[in-house]
Amino acid sequence: MITALLTAAGTGTRMGQDIPKQFLHVNNKPIIIYTMEVFENDPNIDGIVVVTLEAWVEVVRAYAKQFNITKLKDIVVGGNTGQESIANGIHSIVQFAGKDSTVLIHDGNRPLVSSEIISSAVATFNKYGSAVAAIPTVEAVFTSHDGLISEETLPRELLYRTQTPHLYSIADVLAAHEEAKENGISNTAATCVLMHELGKKVYFSKGAETNLKITTVDDLLIFKALLTTRKDDFIR
Repeated sequence: MITALLTAAGTGTRMGQDIPKQFLHVNNKPIIIYTMEVFENDPNIDGIVVVTLEAWVEVVRAYAKQFNITKLKDIVVGGNTGQESIANGIHSIVQFAGKDSTVLIHDGNRPLVSSEIISSAVATFNKYGSAVAAIPTVEAVFTSHDGLISEETLPRELLYRTQTPHLYSIADVLAAHEEAKENGISNTAATCVLMHELGKKVYFSKGAETNLKITTVDDLLIFKALLTTRKDDFIR
């Protein structure tokens, strides 16, 4: 059994809007629903759990009913950090799916994830025991401590940008969060970072530039444009 764990507990401070970014409406539909619909319609996914802000739990429930999200199993209140929010969601999944199941962790504000990306993650997980969507870096990359002066350039052919979904066994994620507690690791940027810090290998599956994470107004504008864009016939 694969459960999609959607993280939607961010406050959206970088967006500068009155409500969290995942609940902004685009074409009369909240962004979180665009994301939920992908997993609702994907045959790889058996259930959905959403981790969100306490004040928005009933809103998510109402949205799910309005848009006929039948795979929704639970809505969980997030923690003080993203790492804690994911742990809360994992404990919920254990209650109905058991420790032998699989979790697909995905950003709730990453609504353009495709069935191809999900299938690639599942195939990579089945082969290696974990999967993290990633794309190669195509720009020149520099380090800088002040954001003004460059210090060194990094070889872009060795650099990959991770996205979500991440696929792990529930047992592995539970063990990782327990080990993190014992080692004082409490606020990693993503589950793949936590796994790396604990000495686990990160196996890459297919990502995409269009699998964007909506965190700024510019991202929102790109998302709206992509909703109305279809690949031309001449593009392979």
